[in-house]
Amino acid sequence: MKIVFFGTPQFAVPTLEKLLNHSEFEVLAVVTQPDKRRERGNKLTPSPVKAIATAHNLPVWQPERVKKDAETLTQLKQLDADVFVVVAYGQILSSKILNMPKLACINVHGSILPKYRGAAPIQWCLYNGEKETGITTMLMDVGMDTGAMLEIATTPIGLLDNAQDLADRLAAIGGDLLVETLLKLSRQEIQPIPQDNLAATYAPLIQKQDYGLDWSKSAIQLHNQIRGFYPNCTATFRNNLLKITASAPLASVGDRNLPSELQELLHKLPDLSNISDKPGEVVSIVKGIGAIVQTGEGLLLLREVQLAGKRPQSGWDFVNGTRLTVGEVFGAGS
Repeated sequence: MKIVFFGTPQFAVPTLEKLLNHSEFEVLAVVTQPDKRRERGNKLTPSPVKAIATAHNLPVWQPERVKKDAETLTQLKQLDADVFVVVAYGQILSSKILNMPKLACINVHGSILPKYRGAAPIQWCLYNGEKETGITTMLMDVGMDTGAMLEIATTPIGLLDNAQDLADRLAAIGGDLLVETLLKLSRQEIQPIPQDNLAATYAPLIQKQDYGLDWSKSAIQLHNQIRGFYPNCTATFRNNLLKITASAPLASVGDRNLPSELQELLHKLPDLSNISDKPGEVVSIVKGIGAIVQTGEGLLLLREVQLAGKRPQSGWDFVNGTRLTVGEVFGAGS
């Protein structure tokens, strides 16, 4: 099976590697986003997908707008590929491109469709506190993730999973599921299933305002925001911006989603109801772990934070380094 691969971030890499290492597939070329300036040196950096493609001596095309790039369109047509595979490419494909491959144009999407169509399915499913997510392979059409579904694989979401944890797991699942999908497609063993548009939800790009923490929200809402939009959620501390990169909602003894050390902590806390009437106030400091903060409903443990210009540090190192005291108040982020 002759394949052209469209993809850009690390999330797409395991799928490309699965195709490159499988005897029944031949990757003819890779289409990825143009190199971008990253990190402090402001140097042009290739996408993770380009790095893999270059290491395998594959042709790499990086049009600014693929559907408007006449040269790339001509090259794609001349390849006469069986399948186009798209994984987090980052550009919309035109109907002209979608109709080029002989068999299909297949997308590997990071949710259980029709839920969380759009650019950020992993982040929003965590933000909304979902207990399960997965990967869907689908036939692409001109809509936003609206094509008929081919195969679905699911995975549970742990209470402390963040967007990076989940993306890594789903990326591996996606590679295996695509291989299964392509093999079934080649043997005509797969029947596309139309999506239920009435059950669809949308997962838009994350905006800067989504990162700000509002301590009047409940502990579980704040925790889901922190892990969903990892590592960018912000509060204010002593009039400076502070990133909170890992947390844990202290809800009830016996919560099986919490690790053993936090279970022990819950047993030691005398009261898990509202200790303070001021959301954002530090109500306790647990030696070796970190600060516990009052929220609009329940308590939130700060497991990891990042001061401006510094590396992420454990909640306990933050307490020690800043000499944080009970009664101090964190402000809202922005």
